[in-house]
Amino acid sequence: MTTDSIFRVAIVNSKGGSGKTTLATNLASYYSSQQLKTVLIDYDSQGSSSFWVSRRPESCPDIQIISAYKQPTNVTRNWFLRPERATQRAVIDSPSGLDVAQFKQTLLESDAILIPVLPSSIDIHAVAHFIADILLQGKIRRDEGRVAVIANRVRKNTLVYHRLEQFLNSLGIPFIASLRDTQQYIKASEVGKGIFEMPRVDAKDVDSWQPLLNWLDQCEKNKSSKPQFSINS
Repeated sequence: MTTDSIFRVAIVNSKGGSGKTTLATNLASYYSSQQLKTVLIDYDSQGSSSFWVSRRPESCPDIQIISAYKQPTNVTRNWFLRPERATQRAVIDSPSGLDVAQFKQTLLESDAILIPVLPSSIDIHAVAHFIADILLQGKIRRDEGRVAVIANRVRKNTLVYHRLEQFLNSLGIPFIASLRDTQQYIKASEVGKGIFEMPRVDAKDVDSWQPLLNWLDQCEKNKSSKPQFSINS
């Protein structure tokens, strides 16, 4: 058989409140709206992504949910975490207080790793240590090109945003997008949708995702260009 053809995106940050679930659910909704069979893997014990999927209207494309924070019954954990057949995209919502060492295998298997950061001094301090842990403990190299940072819930005309922007540009890791602080995400989440599925949404919010989507497309091309090995049973 061939190696795993699913394109996997992990949303990670050890600090709570950085917007991981908002990013994960909106990315999953985008992929599903593009007719790509998508699974959302929820490692957060709060189960917010799982709850979001449970609220999705029947009119929206299906998204498989795997509540990975739960302990499986009557099946092995590997079976419990297995996406449905023909799945093309997997979006991974990681837990708060993420232990990089324990999550290392998931990071290594991910084709893209996104780190959302809020514009605050506390978040900047926390993410600096977290990125160091990913590079050292997670054995993720900068030159692999599959780790990027996103500024989340930003107001670009503020001093704290400019400080965040300067910090992110100094990391040696791509700073690929800034997502606005807007009620559109809350309104979409309340009805189990992403902003791409809402009937009326500010074009600025949709446009702000384009650099992120372009970067993910490049990550997928990089994955596709790697040699595919056959494993003989």
